[in-house]
Amino acid sequence: MKDFRRLLTSCFGLGWLPIAPGTWGSLPPVVFFLLLSVLKMPTWGITIAMAIVVVLASWGCVAFAASAIAVCGKKDPGEVVLDEVAGQAVVFLAIPALPSVGALWIATAVGFLAFRFFDIFKFWPCKRLEQFPTGWGILLDDLMAGLYALLVIQLAVRVYLLG
Repeated sequence: MKDFRRLLTSCFGLGWLPIAPGTWGSLPPVVFFLLLSVLKMPTWGITIAMAIVVVLASWGCVAFAASAIAVCGKKDPGEVVLDEVAGQAVVFLAIPALPSVGALWIATAVGFLAFRFFDIFKFWPCKRLEQFPTGWGILLDDLMAGLYALLVIQLAVRVYLLG
């Protein structure tokens, strides 16, 4: 059961990749968002789907991160990437309908890069949020980074892509 918990918190092994596991862990919500968009799911449906990803990844991170912490001996093991899954999914909440496939690709790239930027540089209060215990400390800074990136993508979409 412990191995299954680690498999989940690593997003089925993405967190075990040797280089940039957080970046790899950010990709599933990006691909999911693109897939739903290309399949022309209504924006409200995409918002609900991404909210479900946020909730499930957040729950998994909080519930199961202790297993990875125990094995790795680190407060925030790099193999735990469900926090990146949750934070990256936050970015794609409530994206308005985009006028073209090109605009979709640009918005998706901006959302991905903005999230990675805020996740890596941890602007206030992200660093402070890491002080919460176990899975909460792993998760909350990524949700905050996701909120920052959500603001960036909303501004970019409304000013540059829909403007």
